[in-house]
Amino acid sequence: MPEYIRMIHAGRYADAYMVNWKSNVFPGVLGRTCDRPCEPACRRGRVEDEPVAICRLKRVAADHKGDVSARMPLPAAKHNGLRVACIGAGPASLTVARDLAPLGYEVVVYDGDAKAGGMIRSQIPRFRLPESVIDEEVGYITDLGPVMKLGQRVDSLKALLTEKYDAIFVGTGAPRGRDLHIPGRQEAAASIHIGIDWLSSVSFGHIDKIGKRVIVLGGGNTAMDCCRTSRRLGGESVTVVVRSGFEEMKASPWEKEDAMHEGIPILNWMVPKAFVHDNGRLTGVMFEKVEPRVGEDGRRKVVPTGEPDQFIECDDVLLAIGQENSFPWIERDVGLEFDQWDMPKVDEITFQSTNPRVFFGGDAAFGPKNIIWAVAHGHEAAVSIDAFCRGNDVRLRPPPGVTLASQKMGIHEWSYDNDVSLDLRFKVPHLETSKALADVKAEVELGFTLEQALAETQRCLNCDVQTVFAAPACIECDACVDICPTDCITFTANGPEDDLRTRLKAPATNETQDLYVSGTLPTGRVMVKDEDVCLHCGLCAERCPTGAWDMQKFLLDITHAGGSGCSR
Repeated sequence: MPEYIRMIHAGRYADAYMVNWKSNVFPGVLGRTCDRPCEPACRRGRVEDEPVAICRLKRVAADHKGDVSARMPLPAAKHNGLRVACIGAGPASLTVARDLAPLGYEVVVYDGDAKAGGMIRSQIPRFRLPESVIDEEVGYITDLGPVMKLGQRVDSLKALLTEKYDAIFVGTGAPRGRDLHIPGRQEAAASIHIGIDWLSSVSFGHIDKIGKRVIVLGGGNTAMDCCRTSRRLGGESVTVVVRSGFEEMKASPWEKEDAMHEGIPILNWMVPKAFVHDNGRLTGVMFEKVEPRVGEDGRRKVVPTGEPDQFIECDDVLLAIGQENSFPWIERDVGLEFDQWDMPKVDEITFQSTNPRVFFGGDAAFGPKNIIWAVAHGHEAAVSIDAFCRGNDVRLRPPPGVTLASQKMGIHEWSYDNDVSLDLRFKVPHLETSKALADVKAEVELGFTLEQALAETQRCLNCDVQTVFAAPACIECDACVDICPTDCITFTANGPEDDLRTRLKAPATNETQDLYVSGTLPTGRVMVKDEDVCLHCGLCAERCPTGAWDMQKFLLDITHAGGSGCSR
């Protein structure tokens, strides 16, 4: 990950984009919409409150890369005689197509929508993700030659299994939004909308307005998209109501911030009791106030507070209370087993179902999550499909490629910039609110300027450059201990781990993080390094008079279909 950040720092935007494209497939999309699961692990968060803006730097590479079409893989010169069907044209299926098509597979992608992209296109509002970005990055995949059967919904897996496909990948997502069956639901149905369906209708231009008073039920990112879209389609008073606390909402913190910045209040600890209507015309929602309480079984429950119910007027309600998988098109007699939640039984490593020819990925495999998760599933499923089609064991996973290379160029000179910037995280510029709310397609985030991007890259602590200790060269001068800014290095007598953790300069209380312990040194001591607090700043290696410490760059090349061990 720091590799592409260093490339951005050097102005190598196209190189940075291609590093991302190889593993993440949709850098421009993810640079705007990713849930950022990697950022909590960023080492910058150990010295400051905010990690490096890893996600938004992906966008910098995407926005400034120029034309990279010549660097993309070419379509296969000839087919290998193997055919794979992908059901759904979302991120998981498109990743499978991208990985298999260059190997000579005839990949056929089915989707009921007229354009590929799945939830990327249908559920993420244009003010967060312009359609041009989707078209470009989906286009890189369709240019590889998969057969795109768009506007063709698959209504029967059994029928597809009779066709001459060597394997089938199911990447249909979690297409059904949960409904809320409380009094008034049927009578006021015309003004109560399922959130993801409503967002799709907006994206495809079928809906362009909403009532002036809107209530959005739910606390996830879909709810944030619904409320912000409502403001742009005529909602003057838009309120989000959630049954949990503010901190417990599933929406990303920045999504909540953006909603509130646009004048949208979020009301917590309120449960809808009834949709109130006047002869079918929705007038509002009645809510019961609740609070969390720990029961006798030790589990937390939400219980009524006893306060009077609260009525909130509205013209429309958007339900964003969760998504479910829906497989009515999969017959139950095709050798595919389902669990107690009506989800297909899918191997978590191979993504193969109980029907060996059928593989799953993305939300369709294990329930709703995020785009980067779906992409990862697609890569792993492609490896499995390639192995299966070639008659190999799908459980024999080729290991990723790993290299370590010293970054030393001189006694105290490194091939990377290891100066530690003291700057706090830079904020991404936003479009003026009045202009943003006037156009549902006007992109709100403007992206970092190149000056801001450069400054943000300098916050990276190069965590892929590892400290490597050579015990034979150590003279136990303890210079590294003196210069370490986080007290992560200790020279001490060895002993049981529980005891050793308490005797370090900074006691190692995180037992989930292994300690780095050297062999016995001439004095009988050992060098103990707590990786949990190390910043990889390289000061120990700069200070060491004998070169016992070195900084070596760790490069991980993830396994792709057709890699070493995948083919005969």
